[in-house]
Amino acid sequence: MKVFFDPAEVPAGFGPSVVAIGKFDGVHSGHRAVIDRARVTATDAAASVVAVTFDRNPLSLLHPELCPESLVSVDQKIALLADAGVDATLVLRFDEAFAALTAEEFAQLVLVDALGAVCVMVGDDFRFGRGGAGNPAVLTELGARAGFTVDVVSDVQGGGRRVSSTWVRELLADGNVEGAARLLGRPHAIRGEIVHGLKRGRELGFPTANLEVGPEGFVPADGVYAGWLIDEGSDAGGLSAATRYPAAISIGTNPTFDDVPVRQVEAYVLDETELDLYGHTVHVQLVKRIRGMVKFEGIEALIETMRGDVESVRVALQPGR
Repeated sequence: MKVFFDPAEVPAGFGPSVVAIGKFDGVHSGHRAVIDRARVTATDAAASVVAVTFDRNPLSLLHPELCPESLVSVDQKIALLADAGVDATLVLRFDEAFAALTAEEFAQLVLVDALGAVCVMVGDDFRFGRGGAGNPAVLTELGARAGFTVDVVSDVQGGGRRVSSTWVRELLADGNVEGAARLLGRPHAIRGEIVHGLKRGRELGFPTANLEVGPEGFVPADGVYAGWLIDEGSDAGGLSAATRYPAAISIGTNPTFDDVPVRQVEAYVLDETELDLYGHTVHVQLVKRIRGMVKFEGIEALIETMRGDVESVRVALQPGR
């Protein structure tokens, strides 16, 4: 997949293209339904499928007090869009200059001049241009003059509710990673570099790989989870990017010891005590919440519970569970 970070980076004569525009936060099943529709349209038109998105939530500039935490980083989003089957992604920098573009200027600069759009797909709540003056009806009028059609895609519904990034965020905040996975179409993942920690897990017999503070991706509610650690390796070599390990994952501040000032994500790879992942970038996929975070009165009670957690994780990760 090609990735551009400015309309000026798109090669001359790039089109024709079928363009899907959106924040694509999480690239959930609703987003993928739009992309699938774009792929069908692109096949009929002998065109490329292009996702147009932003380097941040526009609310972070326009109304920061209303801006939610993102489900995924820009890098994660790009990778997920590639997996969804788009041919190219244009990541627009949403700054004051971009926000000042009129609806007509946006359409001309991005859709016509850069991408040679023949069809543009948006949701019915799509707004664009200075002050949010543009909407699907305005875009349709602009397209009629510029030579592209507009397809307003209805929301994907589930359980009587619109599938949305907000819903996914709510589920993750409650620790319901299984529900979130149903909306996403895959387990939610956190991405980051493995760094040195307090090494307390090793002392307890469960050595953990600690993710850096502030990893990529929305961090769910505190607790212990069953999941997978997927290693990307490191620039200096190391394990294959395809290496995937079953893991017991802890999220929280370690209340039993009360010496971790910020929430951390750490993963114990089952039955592995000698792995050296320091400096590696990993994905931590969350499959099922085993329990909430608990403060124990003694080390022995903590160790006994951790042993039970590991067995619960084994069961949760069995095929068909």
